[in-house]
Amino acid sequence: MLYKFPKLESESLVLREIKLSDAEAIYRIFSDPRVLRYHDLEEFKNIEEAKYLIYSLSEGFREQEVIRWGIAKKRENIIIGTCGYSGWNKNRLRAEIGYELSQAHWRKGIMTKALSAVIRYGFETMQLNRIEATVMLPNIASMKLLQKLGFREEGILRERGFWKGHFHDLRMFALLKKDYVSSW
Repeated sequence: MLYKFPKLESESLVLREIKLSDAEAIYRIFSDPRVLRYHDLEEFKNIEEAKYLIYSLSEGFREQEVIRWGIAKKRENIIIGTCGYSGWNKNRLRAEIGYELSQAHWRKGIMTKALSAVIRYGFETMQLNRIEATVMLPNIASMKLLQKLGFREEGILRERGFWKGHFHDLRMFALLKKDYVSSW
């Protein structure tokens, strides 16, 4: 059981708990339609929605069902994205990974670094055996990121998602602990 929210660091990034003081940064990320193009959330219309998300993530961590880090560059310490686990099933040793990053920081290797730390934490500390990710079919960049991190495609889940008024086919990816250990 995790009692204190873990802080993860890389050479240039810090992954930390998202606080109410981060509401403006969270609002900027989640109000951008380009960031949420393939996400199951509607764009935020006001800062209260950002505050509610922060509260929900905090409650999810308290209940040990969700752990979502804010991604910040070490120098600025301003949240530029989030990543982490939802659907955390401790009995079955699996969780689903998710992530988003503000558009100004796309294609700079930031999410690769952030997810590498989160994956390591998932296998080593959370004792996960399986990390899953589902991706909308047109989201090629996300698929390439997952494959770069060692995830394997397992197939298409037809009409698995329903958001923004439509059903969505989702491509399932997974990374197993034994594959992670052998590749790192």
